[in-house]
Amino acid sequence: MDMQLQARMLHSVPWVIFSGMAVLCLLQGVPVRSGDAGFPKAMDNVTVRQGDSAILRCTVDNRVTRVAWLNRSTILYTGNDKWSIDPRVVLLANTKSQYSIEIQNVDIYDEGPYTCSVQTDNHPKTSRVHLIVQVPPRIVDISSSIAVNEGSNVSLICIANGRPEPVVNWRYLSPKARGFVSEDEYLEITGITREQSGIYECSASNDVSAPDVRRVKLTVNYPPYILDAQNIGAPLGHRGILQCEASAVPAADFFWYKEDKRLSDSWRGVKVENRETISRVTFLNVSEQDYGNYTCMAKNLLGHSNASIILFGKKEGPGAVHDGNSGSTQCSFCAPLLILLLLLPFSLLLPPAQF
Repeated sequence: MDMQLQARMLHSVPWVIFSGMAVLCLLQGVPVRSGDAGFPKAMDNVTVRQGDSAILRCTVDNRVTRVAWLNRSTILYTGNDKWSIDPRVVLLANTKSQYSIEIQNVDIYDEGPYTCSVQTDNHPKTSRVHLIVQVPPRIVDISSSIAVNEGSNVSLICIANGRPEPVVNWRYLSPKARGFVSEDEYLEITGITREQSGIYECSASNDVSAPDVRRVKLTVNYPPYILDAQNIGAPLGHRGILQCEASAVPAADFFWYKEDKRLSDSWRGVKVENRETISRVTFLNVSEQDYGNYTCMAKNLLGHSNASIILFGKKEGPGAVHDGNSGSTQCSFCAPLLILLLLLPFSLLLPPAQF
């Protein structure tokens, strides 16, 4: 530090320290005289968002001989001389009418009182402005996606920070759900059902910026139950298909039985296909031995469910029309013949005359 700068700093120390002492008294609740009634004061409270820049202005006049900005009792600037080691604090103006500084990239720890201290006629005077830092909402802790068994109690948590304090809501992303399921950080579900599985969304908002949104997947496990299993008729020599549909979480494994024998692809002329919710048995060429009662079993770790399906014979042949009752055939040309007979002259129906 050169001698000239050191001299200026030493010359300004006594009155600045005096002003700092006055600021300390003000923070403790003791009133501090801010100067004559006509002397302009610092600006009102300044509110900025985290990451933005804050400008602190102090209006002065030609009676002012020395000026300084302080943060609590820490000197930031005296005149044109910077005392703060923070590179974010810069001097914007030092004129006969205004003394202002800028704090760049504001953070939470910058919040608090700032004092503009001036000296007029050897009398120090102060004026204070409060810097308020707003922080966008941010979710800092949230429950992980989980899988639970049906009937269990579930507790989800969503913790968020921000200034002002953010409002936290839980919402169930389902067409059947309306509004919020919880207007709190905690979401409690007692005796959860399979219909309550799905995506739950936590939202934290405080109007500083867009809400912070996170999602949790809640999977509800339950044992299988059969959705669809119908008896099927198939003619001899044709293809016959038995189908079984089941719902389960985790997905069910399917097993087919005829009496006590389990079906598989190793059976001649039989093909077994399993998908996530549907199992299908195809008989490529139905024979008499294929007819009978079959059992479909859907099974997972939580249990199993059975359904009985019958493959029965069905007659089918060319030229036969089934009426669904007796199964007899009908004469397709009888009606036209009857009409023709009614239209013939009666004389043509008599036997020839005898001579």
